[in-house]
Amino acid sequence: MTTHANEILVLGGTGKTGRRLVHTLRAAGEHVRAASRSGEVRFDWSDQDTWPTALDGASAVYLMAPEDPALAQVFVKRATEAGVGRFVALSGRGIEQVSADAFQGMAAAEQAVRDSGARWTILRPNNFSQNFDEDVWHAPLRDGRLALPIGSMPEPFIDTQDIADVAAAVLTTDGHHGQVYDLSGPRALTFEAAVATIAEAAGRPMRFVELTPEEYRAELLAEGFPEEAVRDLDGLFAVMRAGHFTEPGDGVRRVLGREPIDFGAYAAQAAAAGAWA
Repeated sequence: MTTHANEILVLGGTGKTGRRLVHTLRAAGEHVRAASRSGEVRFDWSDQDTWPTALDGASAVYLMAPEDPALAQVFVKRATEAGVGRFVALSGRGIEQVSADAFQGMAAAEQAVRDSGARWTILRPNNFSQNFDEDVWHAPLRDGRLALPIGSMPEPFIDTQDIADVAAAVLTTDGHHGQVYDLSGPRALTFEAAVATIAEAAGRPMRFVELTPEEYRAELLAEGFPEEAVRDLDGLFAVMRAGHFTEPGDGVRRVLGREPIDFGAYAAQAAAAGAWA
């Protein structure tokens, strides 16, 4: 593979934010290396033999945190030794409020880039709008029922294209070193309202059901979710119920100078593409 002096390595290059970031950067004429276990460039956190090829010639890295927190510092050190001078780490909004045993990889990745000696920026988004059509809440919605332990606490869901646009900007322009950007949509809405918005856009009945945290954990485990994922989701919803990030963040506006994509626009576009058909 031909390498370029200013190549950007995108970890998780086939994921919800990564693949959109790859497309956005390439559309802008940037040289990008899309890395994942099944991507153009093979990268596996659990196989350190895949790291050198992914890093060779890269000057900047979009860092999707490993699940194993011990790997973050090791990777960032190797990356800087390989010539990487800029990191953009994807974290999560309110991560400092989450219990210490949840999302340890993200917390470790944040600390690793801060300690790297390179230029760094941290992106802390709210829950993705695309979780409703590409991830954990998709199958339940297609079955007509989304059940969560959230109550009436609203959430300013963020469109992953906004995350990609912000990441592209901070990877390729100056003035973002040492910044932590909270990324959200323009308004907060309850999960019940979000489900109603999707149901209307999809033209089919869907309902939101409130669970206790205990009921939620039991449902996830019954569906075969691993204990670690259940713990992370349980911790996330605990923070959400506490209202730590219900207010819209200003990161999209600060970086891009425009308003974020509205949830209604997301739902209409996803429904038109057949997401919940």
